[in-house]
Amino acid sequence: MRKVIAVLITLGITIILLIGSMDLPQFGIEDTPTNNDVTKYYIENATKETGATNIITGVILDYRAFDTFVESSVLFTSAIVVMIVLKKEKSK
Repeated sequence: MRKVIAVLITLGITIILLIGSMDLPQFGIEDTPTNNDVTKYYIENATKETGATNIITGVILDYRAFDTFVESSVLFTSAIVVMIVLKKEKSK
């Protein structure tokens, strides 16, 4: 009975995801949310405003610096937690 329920749930989730993916815009169309004014602004002004030699570096380290800092903090915290969990205690 559990296997049947698991299969039905899996099929249900698969159908929901497939129906949801039908509403995604086609790849490469200019009038999509990913190709909005912010993207054009970054491409045109990132190297001038940030002084970076690379657009991606300018966006990540200047425009999105706080977000990148928080992501780095989460990764650092998770690494510390893993080290604490896997630490071997010294036997006396």
